[in-house]
Formats: sequence, C-alpha cells, structure tokens
Amino acid sequence: RILLDVLNELADRGNTIIVIEHNLDVIKCADHIIDIGPEGGQGGGTVVFEGSPKEMLKFKKGYTAAFLRKEMGK
Repeated sequence: RILLDVLNELADRGNTIIVIEHNLDVIKCADHIIDIGPEGGQGGGTVVFEGSPKEMLKFKKGYTAAFLRKEMGK
C-alpha cells in the first residue's frame, strides 16, 4: 500500500509513472494497462491488450484479464 500511495502522489504532482508489475493490486489501480504475452519467454513479446482496468475486465483473452476478473469478483 505504501508503494501505491507514493506512486499516486507522484502522479498527482503531474509526473508520468510507468510500472512493470504483475501484482493485481497495482494493476487494478492503473490508469492504463499494456499486457504483453501471451506467454513468457519465447512465447511472449506481443501486446495482447491495451486499455483501462475496466476495459480489461471485458477482455476475454489473456491470463492477466482472467486473474483481474477473479480479483475484482467479475
């Protein structure tokens, strides 16, 4: 929670924040998500989703979308 508070404070001051993260608590608070996959390593490297967390809840593909829906109870 401390990290999110610091990131929000930086953004509130007009800074652009880019975070590479798998933690769903961070992902669901993001303004914009770029999900790269669909797998890791050799099976990854493709942008599979780009948009807001709300838009990602409607996205039917990708591991991050599935885990986010579960986390959000959708």
